[in-house]
Amino acid sequence: MIEKLKLNYGYLFEDELLKEINKVGIIKEVPKGYKLLEIGDYVTSMPLLINGAIKILRQDANGDDLILYFLERGDTCAMTLECCMGQAKSEIRAIAETDAQLIMIPVKKISEWLGKYKSWQNFILKSYHSRVQELLEVIENIAFLQLDERLLKFLRDKAMVNNNDIIQVTHLKIAHDLHTSRVVVSRLLKKLENQGKIKLNRNSIQILHL
Repeated sequence: MIEKLKLNYGYLFEDELLKEINKVGIIKEVPKGYKLLEIGDYVTSMPLLINGAIKILRQDANGDDLILYFLERGDTCAMTLECCMGQAKSEIRAIAETDAQLIMIPVKKISEWLGKYKSWQNFILKSYHSRVQELLEVIENIAFLQLDERLLKFLRDKAMVNNNDIIQVTHLKIAHDLHTSRVVVSRLLKKLENQGKIKLNRNSIQILHL
């Protein structure tokens, strides 16, 4: 595990911290679609993402999901951190967008390392900052972008975290993620195809301009 740590986090963490992570961390490999965290769960460990992508969602009062952001290699989840630090129940759902590999860090080590390692403190603060910026972007998208623009951004983001300009997704799943109806999504996808921004295939969508 130490080699994977050095490859993904060696530029961030000093050797002593890498050794501690190697000692207490637990490697977890999950397939695409695996639910890593459910709303209402107590958070017992914090993930460091080695490879793959994780989708973070929040649920509204009607029980519908809204995508907040994607986690990629080298990331961790600020909302998971908040629950860890406050020993609170999770308010988010985390699902593997792709096959993924993570290192799970025990809760008790998070605060301990904040006072012990400057690099860990910087990593946590930067993670919070990055996630807050992404949450603000979500709010701006909902408030100011037309649904077709939100849809295109969603498709581009999904293609980027999957490292593939062709994404396997149904119109119904997109509608669920964007909080709208399948009929509306199908109509807007056809509009984007006519504009030359995407190409619709059976059970897949190709993004033409990333």
